[in-house]
Amino acid sequence: MAVQSIELSNFLGLSARFPVLDVRSPGEYAHAHIPGAYSLPLFTDEERAQVGTAYKQESREQAIKIGLDFYGPKMRAMVEQVEALKSDTVLVHCWRGGMRSAGVAWLLDLYGFKVFTLQGGYKSYRQYIVESFQLPASIKILAGYTGSAKTAVLEKLQRLGEPVINLEKLANHKGSAFGHIGLPTQPSQEMFENLLGTAIRAIGSATCWLEDESWRIGSLLIPQPYYQQMRMAPCYFVDIPFEERLNYIMQDYGTATKEELIQAVLKIQKRLGGLETKTAVSFLVENNIKEAFRILLQYYDKFYRKGLLSRPADAPTVINLEAASVDPDRITQLLLTNQ
Repeated sequence: MAVQSIELSNFLGLSARFPVLDVRSPGEYAHAHIPGAYSLPLFTDEERAQVGTAYKQESREQAIKIGLDFYGPKMRAMVEQVEALKSDTVLVHCWRGGMRSAGVAWLLDLYGFKVFTLQGGYKSYRQYIVESFQLPASIKILAGYTGSAKTAVLEKLQRLGEPVINLEKLANHKGSAFGHIGLPTQPSQEMFENLLGTAIRAIGSATCWLEDESWRIGSLLIPQPYYQQMRMAPCYFVDIPFEERLNYIMQDYGTATKEELIQAVLKIQKRLGGLETKTAVSFLVENNIKEAFRILLQYYDKFYRKGLLSRPADAPTVINLEAASVDPDRITQLLLTNQ
């Protein structure tokens, strides 16, 4: 069987059926990769650096010889790793579709696997992802003050079959100074873009729901071309009484440790103000979580209102939907009835 080099569209089409093997170094993979790909590094980070240095300072031939020294002892283990995936067909890529993917593809083909390699490598995939944010998108925005159960509503919409992109889930962050609490470390900016671009491509021309977000989610940025489309999309603002939202947010963050909450308050002390920061921290020290969150919720309401009013002048008028309580089922029906 001969190794086949295929273009990205065919590669991604086959990836729904067969394993994708990323043969770049562990550091490259950890930074960002094609979602769902397995890491099968030809070289460690240190080995890759040595091969690269030899290529630049000595010759291509010397780099290949050094690479073979590293590769030879790993061949059996790599074959066995791929065997464990229980697939006779595999997809292989490196950074630019060069020697690393060619070397691993040769080995797997020799052993008996059907092997496809990606023309242009991961670099071509990244171009495809960046182009995703430029595509015209059909979007509906779910808006509402903090504590309005927007994430729960998005999840309910998704269960009902509505296309949804959950930006906060992709970013591992809930968007506020407290948004990291209880969640895994955020992905790199590049990996976040890979996840978002993949979601955009999967939805295609269908209209999807997104939560109203600021440009930044924790340490990550929504790509500007896509964010500008979000700002111009129809927006549905769910208006829920303050006390109802306060009680709901207590359920969300009330189990966090006192130290986590205090550190989160200190992150926004410049914007919150010295007096309000001191008062909120004092409430937390006294285990009066609700009164501390009352101060913080008032701050976030003001901050959110400012962002909502800053939508482009030619954006559609925000549609206001009143809800008596934080009830995701009821809010979902309001949205579906009034869209």
